[in-house]
Amino acid sequence: MAVQQLGVVELAEKVGGALPESLAPDRPDDGALWVNAPKIADVAAFLRSDAGLDFNFLSSISAVDYISHFDVVYHLTSFSKRHTALMKTRLDGRYELALPTVYHLWRGADFQEREIWDLMGIRFEGHPNLKRIMLWEGFDGHPLRKDYL
Repeated sequence: MAVQQLGVVELAEKVGGALPESLAPDRPDDGALWVNAPKIADVAAFLRSDAGLDFNFLSSISAVDYISHFDVVYHLTSFSKRHTALMKTRLDGRYELALPTVYHLWRGADFQEREIWDLMGIRFEGHPNLKRIMLWEGFDGHPLRKDYL
């Protein structure tokens, strides 16, 4: 039996029922669950702990620079339920970008959050060891940003 992406409508109904005000309104219909940035760890905890969802594996986290904003993308997998989901959040602006960490939920977030901080400049609040992972401490800037010179 193949792993299938869980329908975003069903997922949004479950999350919205459990965590009102956590979902971002007016986001693209791209098959992703769009979450308000401050609520990302709360929604992630629900997705992991809900018995019907059981997203016990974080496949990846990445960030995309759109100049006016950044999107942070989480790929989740449930091995027991054999489904996947895509969770996204948007951070507006270029400065003082921060999200709550999901390290406490999935240890695999450790290096991925550090890499995003190092190369894109998005801070993960609550991460126990948020320091550069590829570049040296004191390196000026975040080289994967579109405004890096």
